[in-house]
Amino acid sequence: MSARATTPRLAVIVSRFNRAVTANLLEGAREAAGRHGLEMTEEDVYEVPGAFELPLLAQAVAGSDRYQGVVCLGAVVRGQTPHFDYVCQQAAAGVQRVALETGKPVAFGVLTTDDMEQALARAGGQVGNKGYEAVVAVLETLEALARVPAS
Repeated sequence: MSARATTPRLAVIVSRFNRAVTANLLEGAREAAGRHGLEMTEEDVYEVPGAFELPLLAQAVAGSDRYQGVVCLGAVVRGQTPHFDYVCQQAAAGVQRVALETGKPVAFGVLTTDDMEQALARAGGQVGNKGYEAVVAVLETLEALARVPAS
């Protein structure tokens, strides 16, 4: 990551649902922030009940001048009903809409897995930590946006 005139401040929104997974995603996000020289305090972390609620809070924090980027973290594990499909689709669409409407990077760090084993593998297990990767994605997008010439 290249040097910037100012260090960006990121908000992290994390779902409480499937906390065994989302706590690990948050730990990964904190690690990435620290490795990239960012301070992430408790006031920068917001909790919501589930993945479906992520877009609303993302919109609120992205709309403030306090944050330059937002990281949304959650875990939706497939069950026996179509609820999984509705939650995943709407959460993803909502997060994308916030990014497009605010012009700020908003990472979709929401795991959408078939089972808990897959989720844990992606939350600090053998497949890495998608919370860490979500922070890096926001930082890389901020860098790319900074290179876009003003009109």
